[in-house]
Amino acid sequence: MNKYFITNIYETKWNVIIDNSIRKKFQLININGYDLVLVHKKLIKEILEPYKFIAKKITEDDGSITLSLENIDLIENAPTLSEAKMKLAEAIKEYSYDFFNDFEFWGAAPNRKGHIPYLLKAALAESINEINNSIEFLKNDR
Repeated sequence: MNKYFITNIYETKWNVIIDNSIRKKFQLININGYDLVLVHKKLIKEILEPYKFIAKKITEDDGSITLSLENIDLIENAPTLSEAKMKLAEAIKEYSYDFFNDFEFWGAAPNRKGHIPYLLKAALAESINEINNSIEFLKNDR
């Protein structure tokens, strides 16, 4: 048993645990042999900060812009860079929604486990603009 976990959850009041997770630090809890982490949204967003939405930008022959997201197979095309970026942000949010609403299916796929931190970051975003603003581009794109 990990000495950092609260092992007797039944002797600790939930309001104290929740308050501590908000005001002090995350709470490590063991309930019936299951280890859980209770963490404030602000802290998890800080933890996920290194996970960047990096897109490859391609200018097509017709002048439109295609953005291809690294680490997650999402591709969007639009007449302008700003429109393509917004469409990509919307696709990220939609995929995040679908992924977490059917987590038993998507989360079990070995090739999609690496998507979890990116999609959690998207799920925690306050708005589509937060996702849009977090999309960065690979250097030397055409």
